Amino acid sequence: MATSGNSAAASHVGKVRANNQDSAYAGSHLFIVADGMGGHAGGDVASAITIKHVAEADRSFESADDAAQVLHDTLLAANGILSDTVIEHNELTGMGTTVSGMIRVGNKMAMAHIGDSRIYLLRKGEMTQMTHDHTFVQRLVESGRITLEEAAVHPRRSVLMRVLGDVDASPEIDTEVFTTEPGDRWLLCSDGLSSFVTEDKIAATLRRVTDPRVATERLVQASLDQGAPDNVTVVLVDIGDDESSAHEPPIMVGSAASPLSFEPTIAKKPVRLPNLLLHPLKATQPDDSHFEPESDEYYQAIIREDRRRVRNRRISWITFITLTIAAITAGVILGYQYTQQQHFVGSVDGKVAIYQGVQQDIGPISLSHVYQVSDVRVVDLPLYLRASVENTINATDIEDARRIVRMLSDAQIP
Repeated sequence: MATSGNSAAASHVGKVRANNQDSAYAGSHLFIVADGMGGHAGGDVASAITIKHVAEADRSFESADDAAQVLHDTLLAANGILSDTVIEHNELTGMGTTVSGMIRVGNKMAMAHIGDSRIYLLRKGEMTQMTHDHTFVQRLVESGRITLEEAAVHPRRSVLMRVLGDVDASPEIDTEVFTTEPGDRWLLCSDGLSSFVTEDKIAATLRRVTDPRVATERLVQASLDQGAPDNVTVVLVDIGDDESSAHEPPIMVGSAASPLSFEPTIAKKPVRLPNLLLHPLKATQPDDSHFEPESDEYYQAIIREDRRRVRNRRISWITFITLTIAAITAGVILGYQYTQQQHFVGSVDGKVAIYQGVQQDIGPISLSHVYQVSDVRVVDLPLYLRASVENTINATDIEDARRIVRMLSDAQIP
């Protein structure tokens, strides 16, 4: 946790990860979050290199458009540095990072973004996501293929379309300029927060907690309360009446706050980023996503996979419902057959009778019926036997029931 003026930054390794692959920076003008990918191949190195390089753009600009262009170019340069680093250190092959950053220029915010880290704006109590997730699931949502609810549990929800790394010499980076005003609260975060804490809860925390340091602590804790299998990093910027949102000295958190180390933890054959497992989106043991370059072929493959998944899910549900109905039906039949093997002695129309079934009803359904009526009248029986018949007498089988009737016949009062 660190704070600087009207900004604060926090990063936590989470409850499952062995190392923190997130990095963040909060300075006088620049605020940025990076979520490294590549696991032990160097996700922490990728985010740290990127943040340390982009931090050089933390200065004043004449216009927000100039700031946006510099931020864009600086990220492209960082992408080249990552590629060069992999050439020099083969053990880092496959490393990459998402980046979401912004530079304040007066009443403007110049933004640059790639990947699935996010920037939110809380204005007058209403929170809005200002960035666009570069994931295949987001594209499926926008094309109307799946709903937001389906996206939250989609098996490919973490497949990224764009990242910085050694996979694309000129990745497409979103840039945009927004107007900001006093009272605005800007939140930058890795998906360790946005994937585990609902937007409603994030907004409620930002509305309720005015101190930026405490607010970042609460947001990180909210992710930890959900199990936080991924690293979680948060940068919070409050806009005051003056043109400054932060004060010196600048602050770094996450892997960027530590010295860079290129030593591999496990010697293994280098693999390319499309085959690597990246970060998780469920509060369980990490089931990481991977990067796929933007291509219509892969998009169509995802659609076909969705259709198969929906079809298989329908077949599974139909099979489950059919088997359940069959099991219930079989249980009812077997249960009814069992009841019809039972007998007891009672009375009907003033005479002793043998009943087949059990002395219970299921709603309007009776589980017994008169099997045989004798000539023995209940009023001719002694009082103690009369009471027994009226309360019914259980029999072990039909022959035992007939024996009871004969006994009652012999006991009639002349």
